[in-house]
Amino acid sequence: MDTPPAQEGKGSSGILKSGAIMAVGTLASRVTGFLRTAVIVAALGTGLLANAYNTANTIPNQIYDLLLGGILTSVIVPLLVRAKQRDRVAGEQYEQRVFTLAVIGLAVLTLVSVLLAPLFIDILAGSYSGDQRQVAILFARFFLPQLFFYGVGAFAGAVLNTRGSFGAPMWAPVLNNLVVIAVGGAFLTITTGRVDPSSITDQQLMLLSIGTTGGIVLQTVALWPSLRRVGFRWRPRLDFRRGELGEVGRMAGWTLLYVVAAQAAFAVVTALTNRAGKLAYVQGLGEGYGYTPYFNAYQLFQLPYAIVGVSVITALLPRMSRFAAEGKTADVRAAFSSGLRLSSVIIMPAAALMLVLGPEITTVLFAHGNTTADDALVIARVMQMFAIALVPFSVYQLMLRVFYSYGDTRTPALIGLVVTSTNIAMAFTAYNVLDLKWIVVGIAGGFAISNLVGTVTCWLVLRRKLGGMDGRRVIGGHLKLLVAIWPLIGFAYAAHTVADALGGVDAMLPALATLVAGSVGGGLLYVLFAKLLRVEEIQTTIATFARRLPGRAK
Repeated sequence: MDTPPAQEGKGSSGILKSGAIMAVGTLASRVTGFLRTAVIVAALGTGLLANAYNTANTIPNQIYDLLLGGILTSVIVPLLVRAKQRDRVAGEQYEQRVFTLAVIGLAVLTLVSVLLAPLFIDILAGSYSGDQRQVAILFARFFLPQLFFYGVGAFAGAVLNTRGSFGAPMWAPVLNNLVVIAVGGAFLTITTGRVDPSSITDQQLMLLSIGTTGGIVLQTVALWPSLRRVGFRWRPRLDFRRGELGEVGRMAGWTLLYVVAAQAAFAVVTALTNRAGKLAYVQGLGEGYGYTPYFNAYQLFQLPYAIVGVSVITALLPRMSRFAAEGKTADVRAAFSSGLRLSSVIIMPAAALMLVLGPEITTVLFAHGNTTADDALVIARVMQMFAIALVPFSVYQLMLRVFYSYGDTRTPALIGLVVTSTNIAMAFTAYNVLDLKWIVVGIAGGFAISNLVGTVTCWLVLRRKLGGMDGRRVIGGHLKLLVAIWPLIGFAYAAHTVADALGGVDAMLPALATLVAGSVGGGLLYVLFAKLLRVEEIQTTIATFARRLPGRAK
């Protein structure tokens, strides 16, 4: 049975209010993250040194996601919610025990990972040799301690979320970004021209290495005041009760399988893009066809999802977990439907703008310092392929959280095997079939196809589990948004065409003017047509933010 419209609207507004706090913090985080990426790209370019830096900086993220990230987000939050619902005092003691276990495990994992740094570089970048390999290993040894701080920060965020505090975890990354921006600016100041692995000095290496990890340390430490404000005081304890570790282990086992599969796919993609970049460099095509364009395009692709999708998911998961624990299937379905439609209101037009104005976006952000306009265009092509993946990726991620709210980690793991197998198969196909200049673009296209497979599979399985998916509202709402997007696409494309006819958009000022005009004009048309089509989520969003304006009643 569908949730009545009145309740639905109330739920949408509640999700939006919770998500708005996170979205503002995430927006600040991602804007400064853009600046961070732009500064690092300007400092390192998109060639051999940048590939070594980005590959090494990816390793702690991969290992963290592999062994703890998915467990913390999909397993620990529902477990903490259920434990506190059963008994608040016992639930808080359980929280202390799990936190202690996480800290010990992270410390051991970090130590082992630092020792295995050369092995990780050989797996992800087997094409590296000589100075590039040595520089990448050195970067990895300095970056891998980030593992400990990523894990502690993620667990702190989970504790805050279960206590209704969502802002701090979204704002903390701003501090990390500011540190790395300062590091990149300092690197640009002390260097002249492009630096490669054979010419970089020890001082320059230390600046990049210590500064990059220092930002993560600051990001984690910044969460501690918020933990104290919500009443959390860590008191180390390992007195687990009978069955508690088994409960974590049963749920974490399937999640670990899913994350292993996902990280295996990412490792394949990293290795293939690094190899493609090396071959392109050897054959004289330039340095900008390897892992770094893929990495930077993926960061851009993540922006709309991080601002909207992650905010909605973070607000929804504790709520859906409570509904699921109480056996309220209709409320779980209504919450999912509201979250999906609210997130799509922004994610769909964002995908359209990335697809149409990709060259302008990457020129404004990246065509500076040691990165040329041609290098930025390669990033744009990859990002445009990722833009196609944005909607299915966001829908797929949200549907996975419905399973997690029920404590079901087995089904997402099995679906994840299908998705990652598709991704790996498409990556190898792109590598072996496409011209060197298009391999990275083709691998991004494989990512889009694999997420579409995941979306369709999840939908079919969840439809049976929930007794329906509120399909009429979800599909109807998305069809209206699809109609409203076309005026945006037309206006943005017209702006791009006019600018190109007047001399191109491969310079900063023309690209910036086109980006602003196309985004603002297209965005206004999108909102207008969405209101004319009576897209209720647009009305809710406008009303919620209007009430927050100065002088308006709350």
